[in-house]
Amino acid sequence: MNIIIGCDQNALQLKNAIKEYIEGQGHTVDDVGVFTAEPVMYPDIALKVAEDIADGKHERGILICGTGIGMAMVANKVPGVRAAQAHDVYSAERARKSNDAQILTFGAQIIGVELAKKIVEAWLASEFAGGRSAPKVDKIKAIDERFRRRD
Repeated sequence: MNIIIGCDQNALQLKNAIKEYIEGQGHTVDDVGVFTAEPVMYPDIALKVAEDIADGKHERGILICGTGIGMAMVANKVPGVRAAQAHDVYSAERARKSNDAQILTFGAQIIGVELAKKIVEAWLASEFAGGRSAPKVDKIKAIDERFRRRD
């Protein structure tokens, strides 16, 4: 799988550990930063990841900041993107199976490396199940389209 990953300075160590873990699973990872502990504006990183997902350049994306909240908020502003914050395995799995989330967000100040690996593993292993969830995801897509047409 082709995955894009990004973080702010609060999550640099966790991002590096997750990137290494994902590559160890045989996936390719495009790391868009950050690469130092210098403060950054996390919306810039989130926007880059979300735009690449929306443009089809990557299959999935992972965004990590202090809490995962801001990254999810920014990513979800990009039409066609469904980003989900998950700090447990079940939520990560449901983000894919029920909501077809292409971006996973979580917080380096909330969870540790080993739990983050389990969350990422569950999320990467899950696929959109369709079924009863398909009409709901279709409604989300329709909202995106409605607001895209306004521009």
